[in-house]
This record gives sequence, structure tokens and C-alpha cells, in this order.
Amino acid sequence: MGAVGESFAKLPIEAKPPLRRFHQARWDEPIIFELSSPGRRGIGVPEAGVPAVELPAAVRRQAPPALPEMSQLHVLRHYVRLSQETLGVDVNIAVGQGTCTMKYSPKVNDRFVSDTRIAELHPAQPEDSVQGVLEIYWRMERMLAEISGLHRVSLQPNSGSAAIYTNIAMIRAYHASRGEGEQRDQVITTMFSHPSNAACAKLAGYEVITLMPDADGHPDIEALRAAVGPRTAALMITNPEDTGIYNPRIAEFVELVHGVGGLACYDQANANGILGITRAAEAGFDLCHFNLHKTFSTPHMCGGPAAGASGVAEKLVPFLPGPTVEFDGERYFLDADRPQSIGKVRPYLGVTQNVVRAYAWIMALGAEGLRQVAETAVLNNNYLQHKILQIRGASAPWGRRRLEQVRYSWEELYEETGVHSEDIGVRAADFGVHYWTSHHPYLVPEPFTLEPTESYSKEDLDEYAAILAHVAEEARTDPEFVKGAPYNQTVHKIDPTCLDDPEQWAPTWRAYVRKHLS
Repeated sequence: MGAVGESFAKLPIEAKPPLRRFHQARWDEPIIFELSSPGRRGIGVPEAGVPAVELPAAVRRQAPPALPEMSQLHVLRHYVRLSQETLGVDVNIAVGQGTCTMKYSPKVNDRFVSDTRIAELHPAQPEDSVQGVLEIYWRMERMLAEISGLHRVSLQPNSGSAAIYTNIAMIRAYHASRGEGEQRDQVITTMFSHPSNAACAKLAGYEVITLMPDADGHPDIEALRAAVGPRTAALMITNPEDTGIYNPRIAEFVELVHGVGGLACYDQANANGILGITRAAEAGFDLCHFNLHKTFSTPHMCGGPAAGASGVAEKLVPFLPGPTVEFDGERYFLDADRPQSIGKVRPYLGVTQNVVRAYAWIMALGAEGLRQVAETAVLNNNYLQHKILQIRGASAPWGRRRLEQVRYSWEELYEETGVHSEDIGVRAADFGVHYWTSHHPYLVPEPFTLEPTESYSKEDLDEYAAILAHVAEEARTDPEFVKGAPYNQTVHKIDPTCLDDPEQWAPTWRAYVRKHLS
């Protein structure tokens, strides 16, 4: 027994085990609509104090909105309980959602967006009453233009995927303006680019050509050479890809596409490993996009109001979503007189609260700080990769160093134990950490994707690696125990077949009532 063990032996408590003990709260919390009780109120709405406006009959509600009726205390309990049933970056080491990029969002930035001038901002306020907000948009666009090297940026997209759709809409408008809209009906992407690139191109009406990786794990340049031609509208590519491998021949890819008259669009949803080191413009790209929640540290907002940014080279500026924010030297204003614009991609300007958070984050770091973010993200990834590859049964296909993330494989462990990567992820949740496998199809067998970013300490990375090492050892000694997980979670294992049955989906309360309670 060591000194610490001897010390605990004198106390009426157990020594803490090497891995943190965790047990998630389980409240069986109903949906808020099920908690509604007629007549209950959280607040008393004061009299308006202004004369009532008589609305036309056609726009008047015929019945009050069907909102839940609850007291303040019951609202508070409901959301506190829900918060205790989640895993997130504020309570755990969230390096296990590779490509989703879970970074720490500084709480001081929430103070800024809690200011009534932001929190109570109305999207239809007159320009003269929102000069400060327009200035933030104007300055933020120019900072992102400098970071990307491109000419102008729009912050109107609602999210990263919305920014990708914005870019493909501008690509379509650009070719149409040159009389080549019908001819250029193909978009080329890669297997390990973010899937939204292929999805948005398909949604915009394009035929999608997907390049597979070559023997080194890079997108196959010979396949690109064979794919490009007069029908090519664009290359939409992520670099580094979801494997974490950076393509050093990216400029050649861009040149091949430009050589046939196509445009090159850079998916920089996650630029953590390259901030201040390389830019879209230097590789020749015509467009790029950022996810403010992945790189610039705003909250993901649970798939709700995130924020995206679309950047373009000068020749594509006329096609940016409108209105754009402009400055005449004295005041900021909205310019809606843009005849070639693709129009609005969302109502109003953008998700202002997240634009303000990202603006504050960039201003706090400065240029040197952004570069340090990239260097720390790569250093953390190298360290975690070293730790993970010490675990027997784990590997990193194509065996080379990555930038900011790695798509690993448990193939060897699966062949030895029959335990799948999904099983290990579920068991890891028993220790309070989240873990993600990969997009489908699983080109990397038994995949798992880790991305530490700059947010996590060496101790965090050591703890995460120790949890995976422990679960891998459990898989060898008692594989059925791992397959039976989770044991300490809010819910037990669910039948995933419902995910493929639209008749069972209920994305809203009304859909749930219609499908399952009527």
C-alpha cells in the first residue's frame, strides 16, 4: 500500500478509483406539453400601455396558441432535470465527437449576448437603431475574409450546412450568368468530405461524383483527372478530411477543376488545425465556408440556431445573399439593390447572438492567438493519437500523423472479441464521456473519431484515453458485459431500427400526438 492508500486506510471513506465514477441522473422527464396544466402561469404579462391595434380579420388568431401552461418553478425543474440527463462539453471531456468539434465556449461571451441590446434585438428594427450590431456584422465579415483570404463573406446562413447550400446556390447562379447553367450539371466531392457537400449539391439539382481515397488515404487525383470536364460545375472538398489527413496536393486539385471552367469550394467547417497557417485563397479556392460553432467557439445550439459563414472570391461577390451590410464612412446600412444576388437564405441578417460570440472570441485572441489555437489543436491531437495507439486493438489507418482529428479503427479488437465500435461508445458513456463512430458507410472498419481541439488539457486527454483503454480491456475479459452497456445512463440501449422508419419519427410534439396518441 502506497502513502496515499495508507492515508485513506485511516479514514472512513474509500480511496477514489483510477477512473472517475459516474452515474447519470434519470428523471423519466415528460415532454413539457405533458406537464401543462390549464390556468397555470409563469409570469403575469403587464398591460401594454399603448392603444390596441385592430388587426384585419384574416390575420387574427381564431384560438390562443397551444402553448404549455406552467408555473416558474415547474419550468425551472423541467429544464434542470433535462440538463442533468445530457452529456456535453460543460460536464465532460467532449473530444469524442470528431468532425462535430466540441469546443469550450467562454462564458464571458454569454454576458455580451445577454445585454438587452442583443438579447431583445428585433430583426425588423430601423437601421439607425442597430448601428452597433451592423458594425459587428461588417467587422466580422472582414475578419473572416482576412482569415480565408477571400474577398467578401456573408454571415446570413443559419448553420454550416446552410452555408454549404448558400455556396452551391452561388455556384449555380455564377454558371447561369455565363450561359453555362444547363451544361454544368456535375459536382465532384470526396468520400471523406463532410456529407453535407454531396447532400447540398444533390438538393440543388446536380449529379454528384464522389472520389474515393487512394492507397495513401488522400482523395485519388487520377480519379479527379478522369472526372473533370465541360459538365463540371464545382469541386466541393474538405481538407483535412474527416480522417484528419491533410491533402498536400490540394492546389493541384483546384487547378484541375479551374482548367475545365469549374469552381473550387473549400469546406472549412472545421479550421481548427489551420487557422493562421494556410488559407483558402492561397490554394486557389473560389469559395469557402466556416461553421462558427466548430472553429470560432460558439455553442452548437443543439442543431438549432448555429451560424455559418460563406466566403467568396471577387468574381462571386455579386451573387452573395442579400441584403449585404455596407459602410459609407459614416453609417452602416443594408444594401438590397443587388440584381444578381441569390436572395435571402434565411430571414433577416443571421444568428446575431452567435455572430457576437464569435466576434468576441476572435477579438480576444487576436491574430497570434488564432495561430496558437491551431498549434495547440494539432499538438493535442498528436498527443492523443500517441495515447490511443498504445491501446491494444486500436489503430489509425494509413498510418501517418494527422492535423486536428483522427478516424481510428477497432478492427483488431473486434476480430478478437466480437465487440463493435458502437458497443465501446455506449460503454464509454457509463464513464461520462461521449464517443462517435463515423458517417456511413464505414469505409474505415469499426471506426471512432476523436478531435481534442485546443480546449482540453493533458489531464483531460489522459483521462479520456484511460477510459477507452479500460473499456478495451473489458471487451477482452467480458465482451458480453460491454455489449450489454449502458449501465449508468439515463436510458438503456434502444432499438435503432426505429431510425429507419419514418412512421415512428416524431420531430415535433404535434407529430408525436398525431402518430402515437391519436
